[in-house]
Amino acid sequence: MEVSSFDFLKQQDLPAGALYMVATPIGNLGDITLRALHVLNTVDGIACEDTRHSAALLQQFGIHKKCLALHEHNEIEGAQTVIQHLANQGRWAYISDAGTPGVSDPGARLVNEVQKAGFRVIPIPGPSSVSCAISASGSVMLNSEGHFQFLGFWPNKTKERDALLHDIYSSKKTSIFFESPHHIRETMILLATALEPGRQVLICRELTKKFEQLISIKANEITSWLETAESLKGEFIILVAGRQASAEEAPEHASLLLWANALSPYLGSKEIAAVLSQALGLTKKEAYQIALDAKDENTDK
Repeated sequence: MEVSSFDFLKQQDLPAGALYMVATPIGNLGDITLRALHVLNTVDGIACEDTRHSAALLQQFGIHKKCLALHEHNEIEGAQTVIQHLANQGRWAYISDAGTPGVSDPGARLVNEVQKAGFRVIPIPGPSSVSCAISASGSVMLNSEGHFQFLGFWPNKTKERDALLHDIYSSKKTSIFFESPHHIRETMILLATALEPGRQVLICRELTKKFEQLISIKANEITSWLETAESLKGEFIILVAGRQASAEEAPEHASLLLWANALSPYLGSKEIAAVLSQALGLTKKEAYQIALDAKDENTDK
């Protein structure tokens, strides 16, 4: 008997009385996962950020389920309805308009309420514009050694915007945020003004869609890009490289060895490196080398 290559999906345990947080495509329907389709076809009902928006997705894949509107304005109330279904041993899924629920989308309050009620929450991973952009970021992520801070949507209020600009400027981690087409020009001009000229920036427009663009430039090239950009329509996700410590900021090697030597009676090399990296802003590689140098120095004595 021939076994279907997709039989592994049917073998997966799908517990009753559980909420399934299902990631959906961010633009290209082909990015939906086999597991997501299996779960959506199996559950008893689907809570949606926007039932009208989700109806088109579900119809595309021939999924016909009871749908419940659950968005930022009724998330707590909607969560109670979902909990009632779970109490009756139902299986329910939640999908946002696009991407992974809870990432600048509703979902966190729903999950919190479901967990407080004692029911299981099962993540069904898939598309996310954040991880999508990071995977093609190159130099923007290099210096931060994979570390980043996700800042959500760019704020409209001046005080919050100024605080965010300062955070992006001073952070040694790559900063990632969303922006709408209505404000992208103004936001990029602010970045061009606030950042050092050589700071790397990655501009992602319409990820996974027909008119997808990824533009890697420096902060001092932003103005020129705005003047020649093919289009400023669509959804944007912006990545800004972390700040590199200047030469005068970096502690002298001898000073760093004093730190490492002081810690060596109590900690191993990896732990010392972790402390130096966190306390002094060194990269993990730099901090570990200092820890090894201190070990060698103590061995020679």
